[in-house]
Amino acid sequence: MKVPIRKPAVAGRFYPADPAVLADDIRSYLSLETTRGGAIGCVIPHAGYIYSGEVAGAVYSSLNIPPCCVIMCPNHTGLGPPLSIMSEGSWETPFGLANIDSELAAELKQKFPYLQEDSEAQRIEHATEVQLPFLQIARRDFSFVPITLGTRRFEILDHLGQAIAEVLKQREDSALLIASSDMNHYENDAVTRIKDHKAIREILALNPRGLFDVVMNEEISMCGFGPAVVMLAAAKHLGAKQAQLVRYATSGDVSGDRNMVVGYAGVIVK
Repeated sequence: MKVPIRKPAVAGRFYPADPAVLADDIRSYLSLETTRGGAIGCVIPHAGYIYSGEVAGAVYSSLNIPPCCVIMCPNHTGLGPPLSIMSEGSWETPFGLANIDSELAAELKQKFPYLQEDSEAQRIEHATEVQLPFLQIARRDFSFVPITLGTRRFEILDHLGQAIAEVLKQREDSALLIASSDMNHYENDAVTRIKDHKAIREILALNPRGLFDVVMNEEISMCGFGPAVVMLAAAKHLGAKQAQLVRYATSGDVSGDRNMVVGYAGVIVK
């Protein structure tokens, strides 16, 4: 049986396609002076590295990457089912192959049958792909489970988080829950910072319902709020005690354009 390999969709656009250039690029965002520690989950942006690489690098610099990561991202493309998982094969990056943890993926599908086996939702989706080169620099031997979320129903997101926690509690090896998300989109810098910090406040309070409600009520265009809700719900069931905002920025910090920006937050949950 041929093992499926998901080819890069945004190499050369969101990040360099040349492996040497890519390695230099990522290392420029990582800090050797930061103390690394364990974590249950995190929120990491997924824009082009030129815009969000420093925020992503600040998070990855603070983490000891465990053997497995569950990477949850929003569905930007509208392709595939609203609850999508890939449980076989590998993803290719300029650094080589990153392997899917088939055993963990199967356990998650069994615990939460609404997750549908699907590769279409991930075929051209960038939000998981851009995390992989950072992870490959941080830990070459990791495996991961990609989950794409296109639902906006809190009950489903909350139940998925609980199911993930129940599966992870039974495993000997730890896993890092990565919620791949940018923050508010395409408003001016001042408005974006106000909106984003309302959402960040709920993340730091470990409040999945609060995050969901503030995104809905304040019209915060946080694309990966669903993955963040799932991560927080799972983290609470896994005994999370605190969250830390590692870095915040907007695209205006790089481009100089403060009229139309995207926000980026890097948060670690322990």
